[in-house]
Amino acid sequence: MSEIKVPAMGESITEGTVSRWMVKEGDTVNQGDVLLELETDKVNIEISAEESGVLEKIIRQEGETVEIGETIGTLSAGSGGGSGAPASEPAAEEKKAVTPAPEAPTPPPAPVAAAPESSDSAKTASPSARKLARERGIELDQVQSKDPIGRVYQDDVKSHNNQAPAAPPASKAPAAPSAPAAGSSTYTKPVERQRMSRRRATIAKRLVEAQQTAAMLTTFNEVDMTAIMDVRKRRKDKFKEKHEINLGFMSFFTKAVVGALKKFPTINAEIDGEDVVLKKYYDIGIAVSAKEGLVVPVVRDADRLGFAEIEKSIADLASKARSNTLALSDLQGGTFTITNGGTFGSLLSTPILNTPQVGILGMHKIQLRPVAIDAERMENRPMMYIALSYDHRIIDGSEAVRFLVTVKELLEDPESLLIEG
Repeated sequence: MSEIKVPAMGESITEGTVSRWMVKEGDTVNQGDVLLELETDKVNIEISAEESGVLEKIIRQEGETVEIGETIGTLSAGSGGGSGAPASEPAAEEKKAVTPAPEAPTPPPAPVAAAPESSDSAKTASPSARKLARERGIELDQVQSKDPIGRVYQDDVKSHNNQAPAAPPASKAPAAPSAPAAGSSTYTKPVERQRMSRRRATIAKRLVEAQQTAAMLTTFNEVDMTAIMDVRKRRKDKFKEKHEINLGFMSFFTKAVVGALKKFPTINAEIDGEDVVLKKYYDIGIAVSAKEGLVVPVVRDADRLGFAEIEKSIADLASKARSNTLALSDLQGGTFTITNGGTFGSLLSTPILNTPQVGILGMHKIQLRPVAIDAERMENRPMMYIALSYDHRIIDGSEAVRFLVTVKELLEDPESLLIEG
């Protein structure tokens, strides 16, 4: 018999959550078959069988948190053996349990010991709810769930009365609403409770940490996108024909950011204790909205890439993010981040730092606005607001403003990107 353990997944990851088991107890698996999917702070990882055999026992259930190196299941070696027989010959085992007299005393104790587990599995419940129910000797089948889909949570178990006269208190429910305070989990109108995914919880934690640990400020400017849109209009067909990728806006912005970072290196740095680490390379993070939350894969050495290479790299990373196949190496080590809220219609926003980075550029929706060309003339131009959030601990306001002005100037003169970017 071999143990299925949580593998090491990088220095920054110490635990994960069992997202789903792909196989059931008693299933035969081959070496290399995917056994389960593990959700970590950054990516979802598939754990495969290291040898062929039968999945004998699942120790950690879906939704439970596990640590690196922890045993989460057991696999019996071989193609079948002892643990494979129950799955393929249930009827034969039932006959054996009835016919031989000596074996009859053995099965009865098992149902008694397994009763809490069978009640757990009879109703969908969170790991904390299952644990509390076991501690209090409560059968989950008897617990009333407030969740519309019937999932039992810890609060449901806490509020459950395990005594026979449980019905009368329920009839006095009208008096209860006056008692609960602000922290009560009792709702008088329909709600849906959803458990926060590990990735969403990590995003929430990191965003709060960024605001609490960095002296974050934001400066704004606007870009006249006329020149870039003209270049794209004239070049997009030949560009796609030659490189088999569309010429988007992100390559222009990436090149402009690299050019501005070369001019203002402190914005491409990070704080390490009392030291400022100035990075001499340009790994640009591109924020991508995925199903389970925002992720920031990194375009490596963006200063050495052409427009087509940047567009292909971004398209590939975005595809991986949406199909949940990003590797840890795709997410680590960015020096600066670009986020585009304009794809969702945002006209103006304040991006939050992707720590330990000290700068992030926010793009927004392109909108026609009247612009004064000179004292006599007004024109409708495609304008975009851009925002730079920065860590004021090492970046002065004047430096941040000049950085953003440099980005604006490079974008409004696309040919300069070939030199500065």
